[in-house]
Amino acid sequence: MRPLRADELLLAETASARPVSTPAERAHEMLGVLRRVVPFDAAFLAFADPCERRYYSLTTVDLDEAAVRFLEGPQVARDIELTGTDRARPPLGPSDLPYPAKELPTWAECLIPSGLREGLGVALFAGEGRHVGHLAVLTARPAPPSAATRRRLARLAPVLARGLDPLSSLLAGARLVQGVTAGTALRADGGCQVVPGLATAPLLLPGSPLLGFARRRVRDGRVSSSFLWPLGGPHAPDGHARVTVLSASDDPGPGLAGLVLLSPAPPLHGLTPRELEVLGLLVEGCTNHDIARRLVVTPRTVATHLEHILAKLGTPTRTHAAVRAERDGLYVPAVPC
Repeated sequence: MRPLRADELLLAETASARPVSTPAERAHEMLGVLRRVVPFDAAFLAFADPCERRYYSLTTVDLDEAAVRFLEGPQVARDIELTGTDRARPPLGPSDLPYPAKELPTWAECLIPSGLREGLGVALFAGEGRHVGHLAVLTARPAPPSAATRRRLARLAPVLARGLDPLSSLLAGARLVQGVTAGTALRADGGCQVVPGLATAPLLLPGSPLLGFARRRVRDGRVSSSFLWPLGGPHAPDGHARVTVLSASDDPGPGLAGLVLLSPAPPLHGLTPRELEVLGLLVEGCTNHDIARRLVVTPRTVATHLEHILAKLGTPTRTHAAVRAERDGLYVPAVPC
């Protein structure tokens, strides 16, 4: 295989520029680089949501508002499925179809009236065969794209998919969590999504209390948080697991809310399961009377727990203890009743 051209290398660099841009900004930059390698007059780049069989426009180039509204509608998904451009195959254009392009509503009602006559569409697949998006590059010229253009676009499709993949940035964050044993992605529709390379676990099954609490963390706008979760029952007869919740960005893609990871619990400094619960209520800002009511114990018992917690953590006040517990993820969260 020949070495990548300079423009192709730039596209790969643009696709990986996650810390400094939103997905929409990055997509627009990728299309700008792509235009140097695969000339086009207009383009449409969209997220794919296979679960809902829909496409969500991420960015467009040189398309008017009416065309963009049409391309964001349900007809495009039907036409993509009809032509097979939702499958892993070489880029396909209207000249490749066994019937005139004007028989497809997307061409007849949108693209041809916009002055576009030819182009190529290609499904974008990230690692492990995940369908993450769709790209259409369009031209006003009636001549079909050359074989060289088709080969170049096919070669670049995986690079574009990596830049578009809404899971990639979350997986990059997951790699910073030590000892991850299992994980799942949270979908905005309430479901879960298998994460490539991560095992699953009973705690991560749909409907589990842990996932319900993790969703609340995501809705609260926390970018990242960690805490302990009891194993084997509320009093942790089997110990604890460390849970890390990573929220998706403000512009994450269709349906993706965040990532939940499990890893072994850190050193607990001798804290008992009950003391970890008390720390969780401290983190929530509860008073001694609040804690006593939640745990159905006396205020004096709570005060005793707090004395032990301060001694074990080496902290001078309950506020310092709460700050350290939240910083280190050293508490069992107070799950709403």
